[in-house]
Order: sequence, then C-alpha cells, then structure tokens
Amino acid sequence: MKAEKMCDSSISSAHHPLVLRLHETLTNCSKILAETGDIPKSVANVVGFLNYILDDVVSDPENESFKENTLLVLTELNLCISSPSLDETVLDALSFELPEVVAQFAFISDKCREMVESVTNHIVLTSNPRDMLAILCEALDSHCKVFQEPVYFTPLLSGLARVFRRIERRKFEQIKVALPVVLNVLKSVVAESDNEKDGQFEELFARVLNIATSMQEVSQQMEAKDKEKLKSLLGLFVLEMMAISHILAGVELNCISLVVQLSRFLPLCGFPYIGLITGSVLVNVTSIVCGVIWAHISDEVGTAAEEDLSVIKHKLQSSRTKRWQAVGMLKYLLSSTDQPCEVKNHAIEFLLSIFNGKASEICNDEEEECSSYTPSLLAALQAIQRVIIFTSGALVRNKAFSAFKMVLADIPSDQRFDIIKALIILNTNAPSMIGLLLGLVKEMVYEDYQLVREAEKKHLKFPFWNFNVLELLELVLRPPKGGPPSLPEQNDAVSAALTVYRFLLMIASKEETSYIEVLSESSLRKVYSEWLLPLRTLVSGMVEESKEGSSQFEIEINCSFLPVMSNLYPCIELVEDKLKNLGCL
Repeated sequence: MKAEKMCDSSISSAHHPLVLRLHETLTNCSKILAETGDIPKSVANVVGFLNYILDDVVSDPENESFKENTLLVLTELNLCISSPSLDETVLDALSFELPEVVAQFAFISDKCREMVESVTNHIVLTSNPRDMLAILCEALDSHCKVFQEPVYFTPLLSGLARVFRRIERRKFEQIKVALPVVLNVLKSVVAESDNEKDGQFEELFARVLNIATSMQEVSQQMEAKDKEKLKSLLGLFVLEMMAISHILAGVELNCISLVVQLSRFLPLCGFPYIGLITGSVLVNVTSIVCGVIWAHISDEVGTAAEEDLSVIKHKLQSSRTKRWQAVGMLKYLLSSTDQPCEVKNHAIEFLLSIFNGKASEICNDEEEECSSYTPSLLAALQAIQRVIIFTSGALVRNKAFSAFKMVLADIPSDQRFDIIKALIILNTNAPSMIGLLLGLVKEMVYEDYQLVREAEKKHLKFPFWNFNVLELLELVLRPPKGGPPSLPEQNDAVSAALTVYRFLLMIASKEETSYIEVLSESSLRKVYSEWLLPLRTLVSGMVEESKEGSSQFEIEINCSFLPVMSNLYPCIELVEDKLKNLGCL
C-alpha cells in the first residue's frame, strides 16, 4: 500500500493548510488500514476533518472565506478519490462513510453541490453495488431524520439510480428494499415544503424520475417472471409519486409536468385507469386513484398515460358495480390527512362527473347485490362527510354534500337506510351532520310515500319501513344513554328529528292504511311520554333560565331553541289529537 503518495494535487492549492490536512488524514487512513484493517478507525480522522469544515460553514453561513475553503477541500477530495494512485482498499473504506458525510455540504453553493455529486458518483461507480445500495439507503434514512431541504438528498438519490443499473443479482428484491426509503424521504421533505424551494423540488423529483427510468431499464434485462414483478413495483412507485405530487400541488409548482412524465410509465406497467379507479388492478393501495384524479385535472396526464378519461367515466356511469368500486377506492384519498383541500376538491368533482352523467337506462347491473359493498360504501361516505365537516371552503363543502347525496341515492333503499342509521350513530359529536342526514331520511320517506301510493293504486303490497324510521328518530330524541338529548349542543339534530316525525304524522293522517305503526296507540303513547314531554320540560326550563339573564350569550341560547320549539309544539299537538281520538287522553 502506498501510504506516502495518496493523490495528485493542483499546484495552486497544494500548500493550502486545509489541503495539507486532508492529505494527512488520508495518509493516516491508509496506515491504519495497513496495520490493523480497522475500517471505522481508519476513516474516523477523514470524517472528523470534514465535519470540522462543515461546522465552520454552519456556524457562519454568510462567511465567503469558509465557503471557499469548503469548495477547495471538496475539490481536492474529489481529485484524491479519483486518482489512480489511491489504493483501492482506502477507497473501499471511505465508501462506507463519505456519501452520507459529503451530502451535508450540498446546501453551501451550486459548485459545492457539483463536487458532492462528483464524489458520490465516483464512489458509486467503483464500489460493490450491493454494499452501496445499503450505504445510500442508510444515508437517506439518516438525513431524513435531520434535514428537510431537498438539496441534502439529491446527490444520494442520483447515486441510487446508478446503483440500480449496476445490480447484477436479485435485482427485484434489492430494489424493493430501497424504494420505501426513497418514498419516505419524499414524504418527509414535501411535508415541510414551501414556495421558496421550488427549484430544489424540481431537481429532487428529476432525480426520482431518473430512479423510475433506471427501474424500467433494469426490467428490460430480466426474465419474464421477474420482469413483470419489477414492472408492477415500478407502477406502485409511480402511483405513490403521484399521490405525493398531489400534496406538493399546494406549493404551486408545475406538478402537471411531473405527473405527465410519471403517467408515461403506467402503460408500461399494465395499469389501466379503469383498473385503478375500480381497484381491480391492485388492492389496498391508498394512492392508486391519484393517476386518474390527475387525468381529471389535466388532459395532458391522460394523454401521457394513453388513456381517454371520457371513456373511463362512461364505463363508470354505465355500471353501478363499477361506480361503487370507484367510490370505495376514492375513500383513501378523501380520508387522507396528507392530501390538500384542492386535491380532495378534484376528487369530489370526479365523483360528481360519474354520477351526474349516470344514465339509468344503460345501467346493466341495477339488481346487483349491494351487501358486499356496504362496508366500503359506508367508509367512503364517512370520508366524504369529513370533507363536508372539516373543509373551510363553502364551495367545496357544497360539492361534497352533493356528491354525498348522489352516492347515497345510488344505493338500494334498504341498504341506504342502514347506512344512514350507521352514520347517525357514528356522528354523535356532529349534530349538524346528523341534521343533514335526517333531512335525507325525510326525502326517502317522501319517495317511499309516492311509491306506496302507486302500489296501492295497482292493488300491490308495498312494505314501508316507518317502524325503522321511528327507531332512528329515537336515537336522537331519546338517546341510548337515557334521558332527553343534550341541549343546546344537539339543537340541529333534535330539530331535524322533530321535522321528520312531524312529516310522518302528516303523511300517516292522509294514508292511514299504509302507515299503521306511526299511528298505533303504543307508538303514540311512547313518543308522547318518552320523547316529547321530557323534551318540552327540558326546553321550557332552559328558556326560562335564559330569560333571567341579559347577557348576549343567554340571548343567543334563547334564540337557538326557536327551531326546536317550532317543531316540538306542533308535534305535541298532533300526537295529543291522535291520542284523544283513540280515547287515551
């Protein structure tokens, strides 16, 4: 081993103190390796020296002298590791530490970043690819815990793309291990994104696109079975990238261009849009609908993916089963806390487009059994509901509620009623949402009333589920925990429940033969004694208490009871009249 001659030096910098110290540490590294073979100990001085240089710059980022010294050291380091005179054993030892250490210098200047790239690439091209894959992944993971700036990761990602191309054995298994690390880096960096880093993000994603390209190139060299596995892995990677691009869209970058480039991989991976949006291509992948949503946002994306979104929408409009599948897939995006409001807005618009254009006369599966889809539809409706409740923009909330109603209307009435009941039970802390749900129940009652009237005209027996409606209203007007509902917190829900009950009474009074349960003596007695009277006592007491005060808050409390009282007292009067007619009062 030639410890005395480590590398060639440029004449202009050969005698600079920092250059001399770098050579000294490299020489020491060579001696320790020759004497003990202890790799960690041999490179410790080199790493320590580089960290010393880095600390100076970090302590005073505006100091031009520190920046010049850093560039000088990095340039000399690049010359040294590229020199034919450097012993291979020394380079192998340095390869374990240098990628992670030098990547920290990338933020200093463009020239420093170029030197970092050069050092990293030379190490990658001269080291064992299997070892280098582990080294780069460990460096990325380590940086991810400390840094959020994209610039710290670009040299390492660039090196990873080169490593992928150099892997000779077990290519799929090794690449599969590395991709989660890459995605974790992207998610971490994007979570801290802002407009000041636009250029850095573009560079970062360019490196990730290079990783995707390297995977495509590697797949072409593999046998059929492994080739298909790697292509599927590439497809998943691209879809995850699209999901991350959705998040980054809030930074106002040119994400369309990025997604167009990503979309070109989808046909190569065998991922058609109809398979993505219905979930038939993949199962339990939260980001697989993002490609379709991006195509909805921009025609360029669909063109790049060789897909016609209008054809996809027509297929969904023509098949209720496929619509249910699509709704089930969209729940992942709508329920995600990572996706920005704009992206969820586009997802809602896509939902509206496949229901607005639904032509019932061409639906060929109207009798499709719904029970197997009920859990997925319930979860999807909960996701849409979260958009309604938590989104700040009124326009998006209104669109979401329209989509919510369309999805519900697409479900057969029996399952629809069960889903609404489940949503009411799950929304005990969202009285306004319960009020909206009960409003939909009222619409269902009216629809069913119309169907009953038509059935009776034709002397047909048509079942009506008014007893189930009463059970549903009892959840609000006499909660399972006992006693009257909590007011004024539940004012919206209580007012809506009383509205529905009053509507039922009015219908029952006209069509008694079809609505026996609502007007039965047992039902009327229960509603009167267990729902209405306790509620009247509660409301009257709270209103009297509020009259005693004169604060603005007490006045507002008093006013908040007006919707409840405007429905409560008419209900009491109607029930009392019915009970008097039955001779019970």
